[in-house]
Amino acid sequence: MSVTTTAGARLRAAGGGANRWVVLIVLCVSLLLVALDATVLHVAVPAVTEDLRPSGVELLWIVDAYPLVCASLLIMFGTLGDRVGRRRLLLIGYGLFGLASAVAAFAPSPEVLIGARALLGVGGAMIMPATLSILRAVFPDRRERATAIGIWTAVAAVGAATGPVLGGFLVENFWWGSVFLVNIPLMALILPVGRWLLPESRGGHDGPWDVLGALMAAAGVLGMVLGVKRLGAGEGLLDIRTAGPLLVGAVLLVVFVRRQRRREHPLIDMCMFARPAFSTSVGCIVLAMLALVGLELIAVQYLQLVLGLSPLETGLRLLPLTFAAMAAGATGSYTLRRVGPRRMVGWGFVLTAAAVLLLVLMGQHDRPLLLTGGFVLLGFGLQTTLFAAYESMLSEAPPEQAGGAAAIGETSYQLGAGMGIALLGSVMNAAYGPSVASLAGVPASASSAAAHSLGEAYQEAERIGGPVGDLLRTTARHSFVNGLHITLLVSAGLLLIGAFAALRLPRVMECAAEGRREADVPAARRPEAPAGRRAIAPPEPVPAGRRPESPA
Repeated sequence: MSVTTTAGARLRAAGGGANRWVVLIVLCVSLLLVALDATVLHVAVPAVTEDLRPSGVELLWIVDAYPLVCASLLIMFGTLGDRVGRRRLLLIGYGLFGLASAVAAFAPSPEVLIGARALLGVGGAMIMPATLSILRAVFPDRRERATAIGIWTAVAAVGAATGPVLGGFLVENFWWGSVFLVNIPLMALILPVGRWLLPESRGGHDGPWDVLGALMAAAGVLGMVLGVKRLGAGEGLLDIRTAGPLLVGAVLLVVFVRRQRRREHPLIDMCMFARPAFSTSVGCIVLAMLALVGLELIAVQYLQLVLGLSPLETGLRLLPLTFAAMAAGATGSYTLRRVGPRRMVGWGFVLTAAAVLLLVLMGQHDRPLLLTGGFVLLGFGLQTTLFAAYESMLSEAPPEQAGGAAAIGETSYQLGAGMGIALLGSVMNAAYGPSVASLAGVPASASSAAAHSLGEAYQEAERIGGPVGDLLRTTARHSFVNGLHITLLVSAGLLLIGAFAALRLPRVMECAAEGRREADVPAARRPEAPAGRRAIAPPEPVPAGRRPESPA
């Protein structure tokens, strides 16, 4: 017992030597699980639809509950970890993540699956900010921290790439619930290992934790997104079920902002948003994720339901997107120093818009070279944008507000992903549904059900059979492809808006911002700049590549 305790204490003393690299391995495994869970379900959506028969809104919530709940709670748990201990909160998140995975795997109804996905979001919100905070604590040297974040983001990208392939393999050979079971043995291993190896760390205790403010932020984000989802389901803006959440969410967020401005020790310093580079970077993150995740959910349905690919084949088709994103992340630091934030974000958006317009050429038949080329451009362009936007946002935040800036970045990322599914999903439904719902010769009940999704249209066509069933299937298939084209055009428009918004970013990495970020590096270790040239330090570790690009 004394030997084990001593060994654990030595490894937890992550102040130097190789110990912090052992800690990095544990943190990478933690992030790998979160990345896997964000992507592994998407190829299982048709199987879930066939088994549980969720409505269109329920299907959106099954996919969307995890990122939305996670986004709404990031600020709460990120600041709570500073008070109670990041390691402690991380271990609780491990346990909750494993429990929720077991419930999701054996969910008997859409409601239970939605609840389990929401619980996974709670666990993910505990894990994500804690891993970043611990990593920053055990790597005080900026150069080592950059290397650590590079390893960290690469592992997360591998998780994002592995998720669809692993999910496709499991769905083909077992059942859709098995995509959640993979979390349980990993959590059972990492929970005791993390308790033994990870160091405990806390932030500054310069004021009380604003519990009411954290609850306001969480409820406000959820209210706004719920309203957007209602709009996406086709409900009117004046409907109480739509207007109510939107109004409540907006009011709560306004009160939260006013409260933070008045408090001596706020959760988030709202003055950061007055800086154009910071607010623009946050907006670019939201736009990038809005385009990526919404498109990928629709792309998965296109690959499986229109082209007839298996879940495993679908996962393999999405691999080029994530590998391209990994390449963009690996070269992002060099590119950012060469071209600056404005050009990197702006041209990243333009490249992504070009990829989206290229994918408009998709039709009823498989064109693998076109899809591969489009996915490569899409992954590289979006990752380029995200990398530069995160670097610019973190550079604008003063050192004492780095935690708040990271929480805002995480929230923007997750919120953009959730809203992307809702917004682009609503565009898709609006373009797809009318022609199917009004199909002559098809019973009204079947047309109504078929208008919800292409999967339901296939089910109704099989039930009806004969020429009428064939007509319904063909019409739904064509309507889906037409709706996909319209959705791609809308997405391209949003991406070009992001490119124009990037004009507010600085052309180069400004010396003042860099000076703040170099404060934690001893003067003797800083590289000397050539005469007449401003020193530009390597960019702040950026968690951009850590995201599930597919959809990660």
